[in-house]
Amino acid sequence: MHKKTALLMKKLIILLIFITASVGAYAQATNDAGLWTTLNFEKKLKKNFAFFVTEEFRLRENFTRLNLFYTDLGFSVQPVKFLKVSLSYRNIEKYAFDNTFSFRHRLMLDIVLKKKAGMLALSYRQRIQSEVRDVYVSEHGHNAEWYSRNKFEIKFDLDKKITPYVGTEFRFQIKNARAVESDGLWHRARYFAGLDYQRNKRDKFGFYYLIQNEYNVSAPQNLYIIGLEYSISL
Repeated sequence: MHKKTALLMKKLIILLIFITASVGAYAQATNDAGLWTTLNFEKKLKKNFAFFVTEEFRLRENFTRLNLFYTDLGFSVQPVKFLKVSLSYRNIEKYAFDNTFSFRHRLMLDIVLKKKAGMLALSYRQRIQSEVRDVYVSEHGHNAEWYSRNKFEIKFDLDKKITPYVGTEFRFQIKNARAVESDGLWHRARYFAGLDYQRNKRDKFGFYYLIQNEYNVSAPQNLYIIGLEYSISL
């Protein structure tokens, strides 16, 4: 392996170990399995500017119950090859246990850094998100929840239509009036691996498996997710 590639991977591993070691002790967690299906559409308006729409549908309780729908609307700019910035709005309809829907509104700012090192394509995404929920029917409906989400991903460029990848994401709670005990703490981790199949320049299919663990929260849950994706780029 190239010396620069090895050094970069070493730094990434050290950072992940540091973040994982900084979380608190686990409470007894419940387990669940689900399915996430995603449709992505991206339209390039200029060489470095694009508009995108994402639709996602999720199942929970071992694939037997509706969890949520969401729609993302946003745009991205790529001023230089290694940097992309995007801003998006997400409308969420989450199905509750009393058979009603919780309506949520989220704003997300993403900053993505990319580095190609031999056959490896490394990326880091910093996301700052703010969300309100049940604005007119909840005590804290107007109080925005703030999170920082740090995502690391490694793709293996095999010069073929199939691209495998692995990654992890850690979420840090900045402020949430509904769960103040987690303010200022790391409280969720995701670990995932998958494959992308680039059928042609326009169409891409994806499959992944994701594990999500929660900690530093009052009722932690472990999720085991199968994900299916279809992306269209024009």
